[in-house]
Amino acid sequence: MRQIKIPAAFIRGGTSNAIVFDEKNLPRDRALWDEIFLAAIGSPDPYGRQLDGMGGGLSSLSKVCVVGRSSRPDADVDYTFAQVLIKNAKVDYTTMCGNMSSAIGPFAVDEGLVKVAGNEALVRIYSTNTGKLIHARFPVEDGLAVVEGDLAIPGVAGAGAPVKLEFRAPGGATTGKLLPAGDVAGTLDVAGVGRIRCSMVDAANACVFVKAADVGLKGTEMPEELERNVEAMKKLGAIRLAASVAMGISKNTDEAAKKPSVPFIGFVSTPQDSSSLSGNAIKADHVDITGRMLSNGQPHRALPLTCTVCMAVAARIKGSIVHDVTRETHNPEGDLRIAMPSGVLTVGATVRLIDGQWHSEQGAVYRTQRRMFEGSVLVRASRVPGLRAAGSEKLRAA
Repeated sequence: MRQIKIPAAFIRGGTSNAIVFDEKNLPRDRALWDEIFLAAIGSPDPYGRQLDGMGGGLSSLSKVCVVGRSSRPDADVDYTFAQVLIKNAKVDYTTMCGNMSSAIGPFAVDEGLVKVAGNEALVRIYSTNTGKLIHARFPVEDGLAVVEGDLAIPGVAGAGAPVKLEFRAPGGATTGKLLPAGDVAGTLDVAGVGRIRCSMVDAANACVFVKAADVGLKGTEMPEELERNVEAMKKLGAIRLAASVAMGISKNTDEAAKKPSVPFIGFVSTPQDSSSLSGNAIKADHVDITGRMLSNGQPHRALPLTCTVCMAVAARIKGSIVHDVTRETHNPEGDLRIAMPSGVLTVGATVRLIDGQWHSEQGAVYRTQRRMFEGSVLVRASRVPGLRAAGSEKLRAA
């Protein structure tokens, strides 16, 4: 049986990789998208390696993005993110990938979806997953996004052109509320764990944060070390399920278990001496907080970008778990330096207390991106029974 060709690009955005499609090259019937994405990425794979697809066996490498012109007056393009689970035949649209957001503006310019003049582009991106806006600013040359540059980001070898991402009013991206549980910190009764104090914050993506010591951790654990700590992983997983219910994302823990992408769970600690995955030393006096996150049940090798924004916002909310362990500063709008497995991330967040209510105005980070392959991704026709194996030109009519 023939394979189906679909025009696509393979792009690194920040510390993630994804297949990126122009929406016009996908079926109008979105019910067919899951079949295409699973087949293209190589899921489900009981071996967890996705060797028969474009995935890489990690949540950060098992992603798909769809970009199309926006009908909104405040946006240039719509961005739909799909997290493809590795071992299960499931595609999750409940969250949004911040790292891959850095590739969306350049993709839109390079594909001609957005026309630019001059040497800098501003692309206004609407996230269909969260209903939030992201402004991407990056250099261009001869009408195309620049790739070469001097910005090095933790977790990616070499350097590239900077993409500034401004997450506009990121609060309530998942739940509609910055503090979906109603308070900056509270206590959860968690089955098998007991009572645990945490902060549940929804900015760019919904996250629950606990102190490392409260779950028996140092806070500087590397992904492999954490993955081997079965007891800690079970605790964190149970807390995430309880938080999903408390945040109104799920009705019960059984339903929460079926939503592995959101909320994210992380643990934080005060600035500490540590080392990065590359072996570089991280000095406590060079950072403001130490953080670790889990993504789809896996310890993340860096930090998901949206979680970085959420952590920074939480650090600016007095009384939160994250604020409690963050280095004191005289500038509440200054950049925060977060120590994580791949190095140190710098992120900005503006938060205001207005009439007794916390509001997040924006979060800003810098990333790099690079288009690594363009052409067509091939999927087995047998994996996409809803389409005829007749070539990409037939997809929109399928």
